[in-house]
Amino acid sequence: MGYLGLSIFILIIDVITKFLAEGKLQQMATLPVWQGVFHFTYVENRGIAFGMFGGGRIVFILLTVLVLVLLAVFYRKTNHKTKWLCYGLSLIFGGAIGNLLDRIFRGYVVDFLDFRLIDFPVFNVADIAVCIGAVLLVIHFFKSEEIRKDEPVG
Repeated sequence: MGYLGLSIFILIIDVITKFLAEGKLQQMATLPVWQGVFHFTYVENRGIAFGMFGGGRIVFILLTVLVLVLLAVFYRKTNHKTKWLCYGLSLIFGGAIGNLLDRIFRGYVVDFLDFRLIDFPVFNVADIAVCIGAVLLVIHFFKSEEIRKDEPVG
């Protein structure tokens, strides 16, 4: 699966799981998978980053588009493209577009994965992809720095 394919795969899985969550979970408070540890819980997230800063829908839409454009420009201009960078950006793009579509068409982001063992905020597939993608970008920057240190100067 190529990098674009990974983005599309994440987007499709995100859209399908949110559609299922909206259709099946919206009428119930929560569906325990493992009581007190992991539940499916329908949440309409009107903020960003796990519900923080609610109520800024247009700002969040514009901010997401800006970040995606900046990441695309960064990708085009960088000379050192590692698999860490490419997979990281693919995951971020797929996840960010999934949540962006929710904000545009629903007015909120559907969250439904409820990991209660550590009282973590409810999240979705797109959030997972963005977080893993961000970790891969950090690894890319560390690996790129290591490679540059090994290159001869001048």
